[in-house]
Amino acid sequence: MSVQKGNNIKTLLEILIVSTRLGLTSFGGPIAHLGYFHEEYVRRRKWLDEKSYADLVALCQFLPGPASSQVGIGIGVMRAGVLGGVVSFLGFTLPSVIALIVFALLLLTFGFQEAGWIHGLKIVAVVVVAHAILGMAKNLTPDAKRKTIALFAVILTLLWQTAFTQVGVILIAGFVGYLLFRNETIDEKLEHSSFPISHRFAAVCLTLFFGLLIALPLLREFTNQNWIAMFDSFYRAGALVFGGGHVVLPLLEREFVPTGWLSEAEFLAGYGAAQAVPGPLFTFAAYIGAVIDGWQGGLIATVAIFLPAFLLILGTLPFWNSLRRNPKVKGALMGVNAAVVGILIAALYHPIWTSSILSATDFAFAALLFAMLVFWKLPPWVIVLTGAIGGYLLSLL
Repeated sequence: MSVQKGNNIKTLLEILIVSTRLGLTSFGGPIAHLGYFHEEYVRRRKWLDEKSYADLVALCQFLPGPASSQVGIGIGVMRAGVLGGVVSFLGFTLPSVIALIVFALLLLTFGFQEAGWIHGLKIVAVVVVAHAILGMAKNLTPDAKRKTIALFAVILTLLWQTAFTQVGVILIAGFVGYLLFRNETIDEKLEHSSFPISHRFAAVCLTLFFGLLIALPLLREFTNQNWIAMFDSFYRAGALVFGGGHVVLPLLEREFVPTGWLSEAEFLAGYGAAQAVPGPLFTFAAYIGAVIDGWQGGLIATVAIFLPAFLLILGTLPFWNSLRRNPKVKGALMGVNAAVVGILIAALYHPIWTSSILSATDFAFAALLFAMLVFWKLPPWVIVLTGAIGGYLLSLL
C-alpha cells in the first residue's frame, strides 16, 4: 500500500512539474496549446498515443468551455485519476492566474503596451502549431477521403468564422465519416485510454453542471451577495461559450463593462495583458475578478469560469472510451479527426499566421525557429526563449 501511495505521489508530482512548465511557456492561445501538449505528452513522454490524443481533442471541441484546458485536464485524469486532472489544471493555469492578478493590482501604477518580445512569442506559436499539424496530418489523414474532409474543414472554417462553425464542421465531418467508414475494417491498433472515473461519479458531475447553471441565476436574484453575482456571470461564460478563449472575451465585456463592474479602459488593459502571458486565455477572468474585488475576486472568478470545464470533462470521459471503440462511432471519429486537422490548418492561417507573420523578416525568423524545433530537436522552452529575445531584437531594427 505504501509503495502504491508513493507511486501515486510521484506520478502527481511529475504531472505538476510538466504542466507547470507548460503553463510557464505555452504562449499563443488554445490552438497553440494543443501543439505544445502534443509535443510534450504524445511525442516526448508518450503518455498517450496519437489517436487517443486526437479523440480527446475531438471530445473537447464538442464541449463548451476552454478546449485546451479540458484537454490538459483529460490527460491528467488519464494519467492519475481526478487528482491528476486537478494537478494538471493547477500547473497549467496558476502561472497566468497569478500574473494577471498581480497585473490587476498594479494597474494604477504600471501601464501596458505591446512589446517586441510579445510578437516574437506569436511567431513561436506559428512554429509550434505548424509542427503539430504535420504530425497529426500524417497519422489522421493518410488517405484521399480523409484529406478531402480536412480540406473542406479548412474551407468552411475560414469562410464562416463564427462561434459555432467549429462545432458544425465537426458534426458534419462525423456524419460523413460515419457514412464513409462505418463498414470498413481499419487495420490499426487503438490503445486503451485509462479513465479511472466511475459512471456514477460522471453522472454526478453532469448533474452538478446543469444544476449550477439553473441554480446560480436564481440565487443571484434572491440574494444581494456580490460574489454570488460574480460567480454566476463567470460560470455562465465558462459553461455556454464555444470556440475557446477569444470567443469568451466579448461575452465577458458585455457582462461586466456596461454594468459598471469595471471600465472599458480597465477591460482593454487586461485584454492586452492576457495576450502577453502564457496559459489559457480564460484566465483573463482572474484579472477581471481582481479588479472588481482584489485577489479574492480573482480566485473566485478563476474557479467559476473553469468549473464547468471540469464538470463536463469528468462527466464525459468515462463514456468516451467505449464509444470510440464502437465500429460506427469509430467511423465517425475518423471523419472528426480529419476535420480537426483541417480546423488546425485554418487556425494556423487565421488568426495565428495573419497576426504574427507580418514581413519577410518574420517569416525568416519563423523558419529558423521551425528548424530549431523540428530538425535540431531543441526543447520547446528554448524555442520560446529564443522567440522572445529574437522578437525584441527585431523590434529594435
